[in-house]
Amino acid sequence: MTNSAETDGGLRERKRRQTRQALTAAARALTAARGLNGFTVEEVCEAVGISRRTFFNYFPAKEDAILGHHDDEHPDELIAAFMAGGGEPGTISASLLPDLIQLTLDIWAAKVDSESATDVRQLIAAIKKEPQLVAKIAGVSVERAAASRQIVAQREGVAPDHPVVVMAVTMIGAIANHAHETYFSPSNTRDFRDILLEDAHALKTLLAQNLPDTPKGTP
Repeated sequence: MTNSAETDGGLRERKRRQTRQALTAAARALTAARGLNGFTVEEVCEAVGISRRTFFNYFPAKEDAILGHHDDEHPDELIAAFMAGGGEPGTISASLLPDLIQLTLDIWAAKVDSESATDVRQLIAAIKKEPQLVAKIAGVSVERAAASRQIVAQREGVAPDHPVVVMAVTMIGAIANHAHETYFSPSNTRDFRDILLEDAHALKTLLAQNLPDTPKGTP
C-alpha cells in the first residue's frame, strides 16, 4: 500500500469516527431533552448533516447511537501505548494493573480535551430520562468487556479467559464506573483522576490482605 493510500484510508476512518461521534452526541442531547420517543432518526441526521440511509451505516437503531461506539472511547494511539507495555508473552506483566489504570486516566484526559465529557453528561441525562436504556447498556457492557479482554490478552500473550485477564478487566471496569458515577454526582467537587486513584489504592489495600491458598490448577 502506498503512503498516499494509507493517508487516504486514515482520513476516511477519521471522518467516519467524527461522524459517528457527532451522531452519538446529537442522539444523546435529543434523548435528554425529549426522551427516546420524542425525536426521530431523521432529526438526528439533520443535526449532523447526513442522510437517513447513511445513519444506518453507523448504527442499527437510535438506542445504539445513544450508547455510542466502543472504538470512539479508546483512541488508537492510547491503545498502542498500552499494548507496547507488555512483557514476555505468556507471562502476566508486573505493570498490567498500573498500566490499565493509566490507560483509563489517559482516555479520560482525551475525553476532556475533546470536550466529550459533555457527551458523558448527556448520556447520564438520557439514561435518567429513559431508564430502559439500562438494559441495553448491560448488553453492550458485556460486549465491551469481551473486547477489552481480547486487548489485554493480546498484550500479555495469554488466552482471553485467563483468570488474571478476566479479573483485571472486571476490576478496572468497576473502578472506572464508580469513579464516573462519583465524578458526575451533583455534589462532587473533586477531579476524576483523584477519585479513580483513591478507588485504585483502596483496591490495593484489599488485595494486600491474606487470602486462602491458591486453587490447584490456577495459572
